[in-house]
Amino acid sequence: MFPQNRPPAPLQPPPGSSASVVAAAAAAAAAASGTPQSLKLTYPETLDRIKEEFQFLQTQYHSLKLECEKLATEKTEIQRHYVMYYEMSYGLNIEMHKQTEIAKRLNVICAQLIPFLSQEHQQQVVQAMERAKQVTMGELNASIGVRGLPPLPHSQQLQAQHLSQHAQGLPVGPHPSGLPHPGLALGGGSGLLALSGALGAQLAAKDERAHLEAAAAAAAAAEHHRALGLRNPLAVQGAYPPGAFGLPPPGVNGDLPGAAGYGAGLHLVSPQMNGAAAAAAAAAAGYGRSPVVGYESPHPHMRVPGLPASLQSAASGKPAYSFHVSADGQMQPVPFPPDALLGPGIPRHARQIHTLNHGEVVCAVTISTSTRHVYTGGKGCVKVWDISQPGSKSPMAQLDCLNRDNYIRSCKLLSDGRTLIVGGEASTLSIWDLATPTPRIKAELTSSAPACYALAISPDNKVCFSCCSDGNIVVWDLHNQTLVRQFQGHTDGASCIDISNDGTKLWTGGLDNTVRCWDLREGRQLQQHDFTSQIFSLGYCPTGEWLAVGMESSNVEVLHVSKPDKYQLHLHESCVLSLKFAYCGKWFVSTGKDNLLNAWRTPYGSSIFQSKESSSVLSCDISPDDQFIVTGSGDKKATVYEVIY
Repeated sequence: MFPQNRPPAPLQPPPGSSASVVAAAAAAAAAASGTPQSLKLTYPETLDRIKEEFQFLQTQYHSLKLECEKLATEKTEIQRHYVMYYEMSYGLNIEMHKQTEIAKRLNVICAQLIPFLSQEHQQQVVQAMERAKQVTMGELNASIGVRGLPPLPHSQQLQAQHLSQHAQGLPVGPHPSGLPHPGLALGGGSGLLALSGALGAQLAAKDERAHLEAAAAAAAAAEHHRALGLRNPLAVQGAYPPGAFGLPPPGVNGDLPGAAGYGAGLHLVSPQMNGAAAAAAAAAAGYGRSPVVGYESPHPHMRVPGLPASLQSAASGKPAYSFHVSADGQMQPVPFPPDALLGPGIPRHARQIHTLNHGEVVCAVTISTSTRHVYTGGKGCVKVWDISQPGSKSPMAQLDCLNRDNYIRSCKLLSDGRTLIVGGEASTLSIWDLATPTPRIKAELTSSAPACYALAISPDNKVCFSCCSDGNIVVWDLHNQTLVRQFQGHTDGASCIDISNDGTKLWTGGLDNTVRCWDLREGRQLQQHDFTSQIFSLGYCPTGEWLAVGMESSNVEVLHVSKPDKYQLHLHESCVLSLKFAYCGKWFVSTGKDNLLNAWRTPYGSSIFQSKESSSVLSCDISPDDQFIVTGSGDKKATVYEVIY
């Protein structure tokens, strides 16, 4: 076939073919025959082999493509199931909070009614409540498995089984309300699996588009709640309006201990319930009552700096915000008494009734004894407002004080309402005569300090105390308009001040991280309390020996003036800028850079109510009859609240 002594010519790839493929085929053929001389493939045979290999690879490609499409379909199905779970969980969350609110109010009503029963009946009720707490997991599963679930057809049972199998491996994202994923709520109990599977099967019968639209709407609502900062689940309205039955807002620092007369087993229900309370709730469901379910704290993000993890939550496992600090520094969450939010003189909430548009940042506010006039201090002036009539407000007078560009830091009325004292970013205090038809300055008091941060008036209206930026406390005789003495001790600016009702003791806080008590009769310092944070505000309880202190660190501390123990309160998220006790002494308010107005129970700090404003709340005051609260904020306005009892 070849000429003599001439080796065979190597195969040349035809035009347009792949040289590498042909070479590989030739190499394979050579390896099979053992020697190059035994290669006997022709061009058609080589092309046939290449064609076969191509067809084989194409078949594999189609097979993998089908497998990929199958996996994509399964992924879509799993995602649809996940969306259904998410939607179901959101709906159950809303219903849970509604039922919790109802059960909480019923528990409080029961606790109020029990004392009217005879002793024998009281013991029977206590024993019944104890029995309600004894529930086994089997009873719980049986209760959940039969309540309101009709038997499913065989096809839907298969769908439920398929759904539960797929849901077990799903990655669970955070729920908008902070609840765990519904499939994990009770730790894998069989009753819950039946419940979730049945509900999932019923949802699976709906159109997929409807599910996705509903889930999107739920997610949008949750995002809206987060944007508004509604961390309290009770922000979602239940079937009853706030204040129904005349009940106060709930405490949030763990279980409320029952009154001794009710027996050891009786407890008022708190929103943050521990595991035992959850078991009692399940038992209540078995008794045919509305289940009481523990839920997240209104402030789940709150953690106390430097506090051991074991103390970061109350018995409920939810974050506590009120802690008792003993003399040796031990901190324990405070168990609130049954009357923490009940009884005469304890408000239920506060209702905003007036907005006073001052036009500049309002750093100081005060309200008259008659509760008719409010005074707001801004840049270079104090404005006077008449709040006795409803409707839009405009100032009835403007008192130009200090320099035009200097802020008013404090303004105080004498008890007769005829004299106003104003201090701020200047070395002078202005004394205004309000009894004349047109208010006028009747005197100015000048000190060596460049600024006055806070003012206090003695109970007899004869002496004024000013906290100066140089740390001194200046005592002024208002009748003679002279400087009487100075208390020296603060090593940095004195920022806040209050005086005891008997006029014998003065309390001051400073930027040197100290609170000091001064004896006004002897003119000397009595006590000093050292802190790790600057002091921005303080108030002395009019009826008891408690001093509340607002910190730059966001804490509020309530000190006993003669004992070493104290309370620490942790609801503010930023520095506490002002603080004021109600004149009854049973509660006080604090405001902060976090836009919050918090009302607390004296002394242990049970949260009575909370109001969120649109900017930092720099100042506050309470009317002498405890009926109104006034706040000044960074959005150039003051707000008047009516206190509802």
